[in-house]
Amino acid sequence: MAFRSGFVCILGRPNAGKSTLLNALVGEKVAIVTHKPQTTRNRILGMVNVPAKKGRTAGQIVFVDTPGIHKPDSSLNRKMMQEVRVALEGCDLLLLLVDAAEKFGAGDQFALKMAQQAGVNTFLVLNKIDRLEKPKLLPIIAGYAGMHTFGEVIPISALKKDGLDLLVQKVIATLPQGPRYFPQDQLTDQPERFLVAELVREKILQLTGEEVPYAATVKIDQFEEKPKLTRIAATIFVERDGQKAIIIGKGGQMLKKIGSAARFEIEKRLATKVFLELFVKVEPGWRDSPAFVETLDWRRQLEDLAAKEPNS
Repeated sequence: MAFRSGFVCILGRPNAGKSTLLNALVGEKVAIVTHKPQTTRNRILGMVNVPAKKGRTAGQIVFVDTPGIHKPDSSLNRKMMQEVRVALEGCDLLLLLVDAAEKFGAGDQFALKMAQQAGVNTFLVLNKIDRLEKPKLLPIIAGYAGMHTFGEVIPISALKKDGLDLLVQKVIATLPQGPRYFPQDQLTDQPERFLVAELVREKILQLTGEEVPYAATVKIDQFEEKPKLTRIAATIFVERDGQKAIIIGKGGQMLKKIGSAARFEIEKRLATKVFLELFVKVEPGWRDSPAFVETLDWRRQLEDLAAKEPNS
């Protein structure tokens, strides 16, 4: 059978479970996950290689996790929505991911509209069915079917990993014949530096209150790999002195807590001991600064780090 491959965009409102689904499909944590909206800020690719089996074509699926759809009311949010649009432009198939346990709302309507405008074959993927009685699925499916024609309707639980095999089978059968875009052992396109920064940000999201997480971002200043130890220095940027005080905490306790939790995750990811040093700086109004927001792109960060190297 011919090899099939393609890019599959995961689209949905915040907290629909896009990053949880990506991690479950890839089999490893390539996207951070929290219960707070706007956790994902960048396009994240996750590769799934499908072996040839009886009745199933071999192939490679490149899943594209996107930021949750929201109002572009700052430079950061406009950048995030641009990430969504870029993902949609290059995809072969679209998965409209819906939180089946939540009522249809404005975010779902916006996501559906974007799917309609994309003009791409779209699967309706109903997530979190473990939190819903089965009879309640039928009205949800009927409601969506009345608004758009979907190639497939697939109920899943990304958290419980229910329905994922069927989803992969349906996706690979739909993709065109094509090449393997990434090496078989590569799970994501992101460099480890970016994943490390995201893991630090994940802990900020999980451990601090409602205001601070959205005003915080993380940049890697040093990433030095040695045989038995990786040294990492990172700066956490916030917008106000009060937010800095919250992240540092009384006697530096919150920063230690963030660092300890992040280091544990990073060591699992890198499979080595890690020395992690965190700094906190105030960058007033960074979310509204197009220039600063642009520096958060991991491709740009790699260029800047390369420029600082002595022999570059």
